[in-house]
Amino acid sequence: MLQPRLCLRHAHHFRHSLASTSLRTYATVEAIDHTPPPPLTATLTNTPSTVEVNPYDSTVRPEDTPEPPFALRTYKPRTPGVRHLRRPINDHLWPGRPFLPLTFPRKGQHIGGRNNSGQVRIRHRGNGAKRRIRMVDFHRLEPGKHTVERIEYDPGRSAHIALLTNPVNGAKSYVIAAQGMRAGEQIESFRAGLPEKLVESLGGNLGTADAGMVASKTAWRGNCLPLHMIPTGTLVYNVGLKKGGKAQLCRSAGTFAMVIGSASERLKKGKGGMMEAEEEDGAAEISLEGARERKEKEKKWTKDDLYVEVRLKSGEVRKIHRDACATIGTASNSNYNRRQLGKAGRSRNLGIRPTVRGVAMNASDHPHGGGRGKSKGNVQPQSIWGVLAKGGYKTRKKRNVNRFVVTPRPRGQNKELSKPKKKE
Repeated sequence: MLQPRLCLRHAHHFRHSLASTSLRTYATVEAIDHTPPPPLTATLTNTPSTVEVNPYDSTVRPEDTPEPPFALRTYKPRTPGVRHLRRPINDHLWPGRPFLPLTFPRKGQHIGGRNNSGQVRIRHRGNGAKRRIRMVDFHRLEPGKHTVERIEYDPGRSAHIALLTNPVNGAKSYVIAAQGMRAGEQIESFRAGLPEKLVESLGGNLGTADAGMVASKTAWRGNCLPLHMIPTGTLVYNVGLKKGGKAQLCRSAGTFAMVIGSASERLKKGKGGMMEAEEEDGAAEISLEGARERKEKEKKWTKDDLYVEVRLKSGEVRKIHRDACATIGTASNSNYNRRQLGKAGRSRNLGIRPTVRGVAMNASDHPHGGGRGKSKGNVQPQSIWGVLAKGGYKTRKKRNVNRFVVTPRPRGQNKELSKPKKKE
């Protein structure tokens, strides 16, 4: 129908229609500011060789760059699969391929939810597009400043990843990107201690340095620190659980935790005895005698002094070791939960197979199956294995409760009461 109508038009009308269609865009954005954020000043690294400037003396913080307002990209309904498509706007992502030395192909029968004997252990999985697993560094043990080369999309997780480059030896690594992180920024890990230049900028003596001054030079977005060095009320992600271990909590898109109590805060209230040991935590190099003295002082600490209380996104308050790692900020791609795939084919490309209702199955395949019409019969709601879905099937243990949980997350009616009420 469309082609004959175009042929019947005059020549100048036909050229005008082609020009209008070639310039037409089918993606629209609602209420978004396309002006890029101002670039970071290069006074931190690009300094003349004759003048030596301490990079920790600058007050420029990456958090000062403005964030664009929230918006989703919609598309003109050229096809039914595009009509309901909604995607977060991530124009800053790297359009090319990943850094191949830090990837390996995702192969094996586990992709279809099967174990080593070929039996299905996780339903509704299979097929999907080919992927390469990105080897993400969750330990962040290497000290020194690292430059963010680019922000990439990772098909194996919901959050974005950042490719870091060590300016000293050129080594590259992947980390979970923080919300608002862009290429060109510099981040650092302080798990091995504070560098000498930072100690010099604080006066050369950590014992007389103010904790707020230390936090103002270390607690920047994307930096990895031990929990006891993070101020109270700071939002963190990539939180570890063990001393010297890797990050295990708050790694998905948009997740974060809040530090609500630290050893230094308890010390100010007079509930600790560790001021002298706290002064030595950030030393660049600790001698053998200093390590022995610290071990002797650690014996005098109580068990509560060894842990920091952290409130997770679910509302649970947990005690975590004071030397466990955490990254300042929020995990990137916070609008991931607002996306709409638009059609079933995109879900299949992600490796997700359809979920069939039990009522639509045969009686031999599901307890709800069989019968005439859309009736499951006189059967209580239950899973395909016969586990009751309602009626109070107990799954929580009354004994051997996790002793690191200070306040459990709200469940049941308490969860409904904890939700904020909508304004009428």
